[in-house]
Amino acid sequence: MTDRPRVVIVGAGFGGLSAARELENADVDVLIVDRHNFHTFQPLLYQVATAGLNAADVGYVVRGVFRREQRVRFRKDEVIGVDWDTGEVQLEAEGPVPFDHLIVAAGSSTNYFGVDGAREHAFPLYTLEDAILVRNHLLSLFEAADSEPALVDDGVLNLVVVGGGPTGVEVAGALVELIDKVLEQDFHDLDVHRARVVLVEQADRLLAPFSERSQRYARRTLVRRGVEVRLGTAVRRITADHVELSSGEVIASRLVVWAAGVRAGTLADRLGVAQGPGGRITVGPDLSIADHPQAFAIGDVADIDDGHGGRLPQLAQVAIQGGEHAARQVLADLEGRPRTPFRYHDKGTMATIGRRAAVAELPSRHGTRVLQGGIAWLTWLGLHLVYLIGVRNRVSVLVNWAWNYLTWDRGPRIILRPEVLPHSPRVEPDARRPTHGPASAGDGAAVRPGPGPGRRRSR
Repeated sequence: MTDRPRVVIVGAGFGGLSAARELENADVDVLIVDRHNFHTFQPLLYQVATAGLNAADVGYVVRGVFRREQRVRFRKDEVIGVDWDTGEVQLEAEGPVPFDHLIVAAGSSTNYFGVDGAREHAFPLYTLEDAILVRNHLLSLFEAADSEPALVDDGVLNLVVVGGGPTGVEVAGALVELIDKVLEQDFHDLDVHRARVVLVEQADRLLAPFSERSQRYARRTLVRRGVEVRLGTAVRRITADHVELSSGEVIASRLVVWAAGVRAGTLADRLGVAQGPGGRITVGPDLSIADHPQAFAIGDVADIDDGHGGRLPQLAQVAIQGGEHAARQVLADLEGRPRTPFRYHDKGTMATIGRRAAVAELPSRHGTRVLQGGIAWLTWLGLHLVYLIGVRNRVSVLVNWAWNYLTWDRGPRIILRPEVLPHSPRVEPDARRPTHGPASAGDGAAVRPGPGPGRRRSR
């Protein structure tokens, strides 16, 4: 060990990495702790889930980011608490790690809002493992329906997306493209257009942070492409084979993608510090944790005042700018300079709906510039490529996007963890439906399906 000040960063997300980069040339020792050895580019997780990208395209090894920085180290472990009296971070697998300054960038976790059955039966989409599970289960459902077409009448191809924010809109749009343009060519004996994609949103509009103009465009585009949009409708209950809505509607479904929101990561509950809405850690104007000036909280885990009586959203840009600011406050302390308050610079918001369809709202000198359609889609593609970590990842994603655009083909349609799916009761009355989560019980003989609801083709 050296005599240099020790800075521990909890989390290798956008905020944690931006803080480490700000400190990499300073006269300090930096230790990043994360339970995964890779950074996840979360904005593109939905493309992994819908077979648009490989998992490795959106993950980058943390040690590779700082391979030339001797003062930035990484430890794969999980932080389970902090001893504020001794100034030590407590790890699950190893002994405590001392710190002079601490930056908590632990991210967020899925918020199920107490919906009955959501935790047990819905599929969240927040981690790389989540995305792979969604892809595995989605493709397994189509394989099961191809082997036993009677399952289609049981709703095995009804896909429900809960949440009308950017993630929900992007997932729903990607699903209809996957079904109409890719799986249609893969499954010659299965009428894939009997599949349904249903987007459920409790509010009366999609994309709440966007303007009304963008909201109308998003809904109109999704409906035109075949998504069934349910606005002003909450989810009451989710079971292994159906979803119950507040309207009284019951939708048979074996895949419910939960994109309804997040809360602060579970570490926030174990730190013994003040917390705000959604369990987020209360911070001061300089992002320091209340009563612990040597520690900072940034990104999704922090409850940050937006300066207008509201809270800053849980977005990548908030985490990136927060990480840079927290690191500068550490350097200010070490150099004897006063700290400065955090000022967030809004760089805009965007969401893609599918090929040549997106919305982007970007600040300009004359107010907010609203983009829609192809130009917004190209802007979305370009900015996501810029923020991806690693040249290899950028090249791989660009090649995948170009190939998909030219051919409508998607490469990673691989089921890594095969599932055993249920029989149709029309084929074998004694077959049992799954009682928990995505996995269930055996195969059966195929029969031709009877008439059922269809879905419009994508345009």
